[in-house]
Amino acid sequence: MTLPYEIFVGLRYLRAKRRQRTISLNTFISILGITLGVAALIGTLGIMTGFKEDLQAKILGTTAHIIVQEHGKATMKHYDQVADRIETVPGVVAAAPFILKQVLLASRSGVQGILLRGIDPEREPRVTDLEANLLHGRLSDLDRPRTHTQPSNDQASRSDHPQARSTPGIILGKELALRLGVFLGDLVNIVSPVGPSASITMTPKIRPFLVVGLFESGMYEYDSSLAYISLAEAQRFFNLGETATGIQVRVQDVFAAGEIARAIEATLGPAFLARDWMQLNRNLFSALKLEKTMMFLLLVLITLVASFNIVGTLTMIVNEKQREIAILKAMGATPNAIMRIFMLNGVVIGLTGTAIGVPLGYMFLWLIQTYWTFDPTVYYISHIPVHVQAVDVLLVSLSAILISFAATLYPSRQAAKLEPVTALRYE
Repeated sequence: MTLPYEIFVGLRYLRAKRRQRTISLNTFISILGITLGVAALIGTLGIMTGFKEDLQAKILGTTAHIIVQEHGKATMKHYDQVADRIETVPGVVAAAPFILKQVLLASRSGVQGILLRGIDPEREPRVTDLEANLLHGRLSDLDRPRTHTQPSNDQASRSDHPQARSTPGIILGKELALRLGVFLGDLVNIVSPVGPSASITMTPKIRPFLVVGLFESGMYEYDSSLAYISLAEAQRFFNLGETATGIQVRVQDVFAAGEIARAIEATLGPAFLARDWMQLNRNLFSALKLEKTMMFLLLVLITLVASFNIVGTLTMIVNEKQREIAILKAMGATPNAIMRIFMLNGVVIGLTGTAIGVPLGYMFLWLIQTYWTFDPTVYYISHIPVHVQAVDVLLVSLSAILISFAATLYPSRQAAKLEPVTALRYE
């Protein structure tokens, strides 16, 4: 099978004779520019996707996929029945009630404003990864009040006579425990600004809790500002009776959480509001998506710069090959055939640069992930997370090839317009 002459001539023009080494060098530089552009794009997009998914996994490991609350109400009654109805919705794995309040947490060495969550220790492992994130202790310890010795409030306490008291448990984030200077078995005081009202002022409510566990989610914001107590203790402390703040829901497919949230609202009725994890963290993930898009557009400029070199290379080839082009046209080659010859040059440069750049980008990511390590106690990660998506590789490859093809249009049109008589006049 004989190749079309346009392919044969086009490939021949990419190789230079001894007196035309500049053309060969420019061809090599053009391929190198496309290669580096493709590798940089794949490496950057792979790292940014890896960071996004790592952040997403840490968020979903600490918080539920969907939060259900009542419209216009701070608390929810009959939460067990509501949770049972939610679990009948297709795609829902489990549902559990929770209480969320802002309080002050005080120890002997510090005071910190935190978010206090009241949870059901039996149901919580079904909706979040809190139990898997525990460094010390167990969730079941929240339901087991511990007896500790502390001075009593009567006259005997003034004589340093201790008395035994039963104290509920609390689980703190690792960073929060470090800030307060506490560890397992230490006492902390929860201070609620809303306590029993006196005749004139509101008296804060204070109650001691025993640290029975520490967790580490990998998110500094969570580890430094979250604490957990049992749902029953939260109801007693905040005087909520048999109510909860809402229901937290775990689903099978996290990316279908929005559709499942709408199904939950349809099942429960208009009195309830269901928000998925993407809505709850919309600003964060929108910022990450925008950053990834802008990085892609900025790095495409590398490929565009390389495409200018393709224009220069093909323009030089056209100038060097005017005699050959004139002979081809005199032998019957059409202007379109001449254009295809030089377009082929640009496409070959783009394909070659892409074919080398894709594995080079993968190698770059492998080297970073393997040899670039961090101290997890400082950076919360031991290595840079990497995930290359097939759609990103396809998008980068197509962009590089299309830019290379677009760079051939001007030189190809100039070659097609060349008149044989003009080119051969002085031969």
